[in-house]
Amino acid sequence: MPGDSRAAGTPHSRPSSSEEPPGLEDRELLLAAAYVSDAQYNRNVPFETSAQAIRLYHFYNHWTMRAATYFFIWVDLALALFEEPAVFPLPFLVTSIAEVLCLTAFFGRLVHFAKVTPQKVFWKDTKNICVMVTIVLTLIDLVIYASLEAVNIRGVRWSRALRPVFLINFPESRQIRRAFRSIRNTLPDILYVFLLFLFSMMIFSLMALKLFGDRDLRTVEGSPYFTNILDIAFELYVLVTTANSPDVMMPAYELNWWYSLYFIAYIIINTYIFMSVFLAVVYNNYRKHLKNEIHTLAYLKRHKMTEAFNILKVKVGTEFVVKEARWRRLVKVVAPGISSSHLELLLRISDEGQTGHVDKMNFLRLADLLNIRVVAINIKKHPLETWMPRVYQSSTSLLVQKMVQHRIFVWVYDVIILINAIFIALDEKDSLISYAEWLFLSLYIIEILLKLYTYEPSAYFGRKQFWNWFDTLIIIAALLATVANTTIQARKYNSQQVLDIVLILRILRLLRVIVSIQRFRVIVTTLINIGPTMLTFGGLVLVVYYAFAIIGMEAFHGKVHFLDPSSGSPDAAVCGNPALKDSAFARGRYCKNNFNDLASSLVLLTELTVVNQWHDILSEEEAFALLADGFALATHQAAKLYFIGFHVVVVILIVNIFIAFILEAFFVAYSLEKSEVETAIEKKIQELGVGVQEEDMKDGGLIDHVDTKDSGFSADEGGNKKRDLRGLYFRIASKKYKTVDTLLQQMFESEIAPEGKDPSLEEILNFSPKKLNFGNSA
Repeated sequence: MPGDSRAAGTPHSRPSSSEEPPGLEDRELLLAAAYVSDAQYNRNVPFETSAQAIRLYHFYNHWTMRAATYFFIWVDLALALFEEPAVFPLPFLVTSIAEVLCLTAFFGRLVHFAKVTPQKVFWKDTKNICVMVTIVLTLIDLVIYASLEAVNIRGVRWSRALRPVFLINFPESRQIRRAFRSIRNTLPDILYVFLLFLFSMMIFSLMALKLFGDRDLRTVEGSPYFTNILDIAFELYVLVTTANSPDVMMPAYELNWWYSLYFIAYIIINTYIFMSVFLAVVYNNYRKHLKNEIHTLAYLKRHKMTEAFNILKVKVGTEFVVKEARWRRLVKVVAPGISSSHLELLLRISDEGQTGHVDKMNFLRLADLLNIRVVAINIKKHPLETWMPRVYQSSTSLLVQKMVQHRIFVWVYDVIILINAIFIALDEKDSLISYAEWLFLSLYIIEILLKLYTYEPSAYFGRKQFWNWFDTLIIIAALLATVANTTIQARKYNSQQVLDIVLILRILRLLRVIVSIQRFRVIVTTLINIGPTMLTFGGLVLVVYYAFAIIGMEAFHGKVHFLDPSSGSPDAAVCGNPALKDSAFARGRYCKNNFNDLASSLVLLTELTVVNQWHDILSEEEAFALLADGFALATHQAAKLYFIGFHVVVVILIVNIFIAFILEAFFVAYSLEKSEVETAIEKKIQELGVGVQEEDMKDGGLIDHVDTKDSGFSADEGGNKKRDLRGLYFRIASKKYKTVDTLLQQMFESEIAPEGKDPSLEEILNFSPKKLNFGNSA
C-alpha cells in the first residue's frame, strides 16, 4: 500500500476518493486521530503510518499501557526499601525476581515502541539506547551480586543508582526530560558564575590562611583553627549556606573584633551577591531555554494538526475543508468519552457558519479546544422545593435563604472563626473552654445545614466543589473526635492519640478562613492549578535524591548507628563508631542521620537541602557542617565531596530552577487572561444561550465536566439547530489545565509566531538555541 512505510511527520498527500481501496479511509482516520492526539498531549514520537503500526501506536498511548509502565517503574524504584540495607528486609531471591519482572516489562515496552517507530529513528534515539544499556547493566550486576552472595562475599549493588534512568527515558516522562534538558542547556552559563564564585572563595581562603594560620588559634572543640587550606575552603563553603555562622568566626572575633570585617565582607560578597546572581542567571537562562522548548512544541503541534488536516481534507469550491461527518468521527476517535453536547458545542465553534464543514484555520484549533475544560452546571430544583413547595417557598423560608446568600452571613462566620482561634490558644483544661468548643462546633454544623437548605445538595457536594467538601469533612471529623474524646474522658480513660487528633482537627478548622476570604481562595486555587507543574520538578528531585541516596547507602552504610541512650550501651554516645568519640556529630545526637536504609537516606538528604535556611543561624546544630564532618570522621575526609556535590546539584542548581519555574508559573496562573480559544468557546456558549457567568455562580452551582453529561443538541424539521439541554448550562473552567504543556504554552503564547511564519519541520526537529532563535522568528 503506497505510503504505508512512511514515518509520521513526512508530508502526506491524500489520494482521491476514486483511488481509495477498501479500508484506506479508516486507516487515514486513525492516522489523523494519532496526529491530533499527539498535538493535544504534545507528544513528539515519529511512527510508521501502516495500518498495523497506527493501531499499535494507539495501543501504545492507551492509558492502561502508560499506567502499567509507571507501575513497574515505581515497583523498581521501591525495591530499595526491601533490599539490604532495607527498611523492610526481604530475601534477595524475592527482590531479584521482582526486578527481573520489571526489566521484562521495560523491555516489552521498548519492543512495542520499536514496532511503531522507524528502525533508523529508533536506533538514533538516545532514550532507547539508555534504557537498553541500563537493562543489560542491571542484569550483569544481579548475576555478579548473586554469585558473590553464594560464597558469602558482600557485594555492591551499583546498578541501583541507575534505576531512575527508566523514569527519565520512557516517552511518558517527557516533562522530566524537558527539565533535565533545560538544566543541561543552562549549565554553560551557570558554570562561569560558579567558577567565579570558587575563585572568590579561594581568594578568601588564602587570606584566611595568612591572617589566622600562624596565630595558634583553636576552635571550641580544641582543633587547630584555619591552618589547612582545604579545611578553610570547606568551612567557607559551608559559611555560604550560613550553617556554621557565627561559630566559624568566633575564634578570630575573640582575638580581635576587626577580624569580623573579613567574615562580613565574605558573607556579603559570596552569600548575598553571588547566590543572588546564581538565582538571576538560572532564572534568566532557564526561562530562555524553556521558552524555546515551548515554541518548538507549539510549532510541532501546528505541524501535526496540518498533517491531520491534509489527510482528511476535501475541496469545496476554492478551499480545502474537512467535512462535518469526518470531523465528528475524528473527535470520537481522539476523545471516545466525549458527550454529544460537548461535541456539538465544539462543532458550533469550529463551524461558525454551520456550513457542514470545518476550514483549516478552525481545524488547527481542535487540539487546543479539546484541552479546554468546559464545565456543566446542572440547574435543578432543591429536593425540599419538590417535596414541600409551599413550605420551601414561604416568606420565612425565602428570608432564611436570602440571609444565607448575603455577604453578611459570611462575615459573621469569619468573626466566629477568629474568636474560635483565640479559644484554641487558651488552656483547654478550663471547663469554660471545653464547653465553648461544643458551642463552636454547633455553630459550624448549623452553618452547613443552612447552606444545604439554601443550595441544592448534589450541586453543593459536586465533584469539583473542593472547598465545600473540605469544610464539611473537617467539621464532621472534629465532631466525631470530640465526641470520642469526651466519651473516653467520661470513662476515666485518657487516650493521647485521640486527644492529639482532636487538637489537630481544632486547628485545621481555622483553615476555613481560606474558604471565606476570596483572595486566600484565589491564591490557594492558583497553587492547586500549578500543582502538576510542581510534580514535574518533584520527579526531577526524586531522580537526584534517589541516585544520591543509593550512592550514600553503598558508601556510608553501617558507619553510623542510632542506639537508644536509655539502653546503657557505651556505643550510644558515639553513634556506634569509636571514630566519632567527642565529635560535634555525636554530641549533637545526629546518630539518626545515617545511610542505613533508603528512608533514613532520603530524610538526611532533605535536611541537607533545607539546612541553609535563615532559622538555622539561630540554632546550634550547624547541620550541614556537622553531617559532612561526621561522615568524614567515620570514613574518610573525601566524604565531604559527596555532601558538597549534593549541595551544588540540588540547592544551587535544582532549587534555584524550581524557584524560577514556580515564580513564572504562579505569575501566569495568578493573572492569566483567557486565551483566544477559551474566548471563542465562551462566546459561542453565550450565543447559544447556555452560558452562566462565573460571577453569577452561587455556592455549589458548579457540578461537573460536560464530558460526564449528555444532554445533546437537537435539530428541528427545517434543519435549524436548537438546544434541548434539560437544565444543563456551560461555562469555561478558567485557569484549569489538562496538561502541564497547556500552562507552559500560555506562559509564552504571545511570543509564538502566527500561522504561516513557522520554521520548517527540519529546522524544528534540528532545533538548538544556537541554530534557531524562536524569539526572533516571532
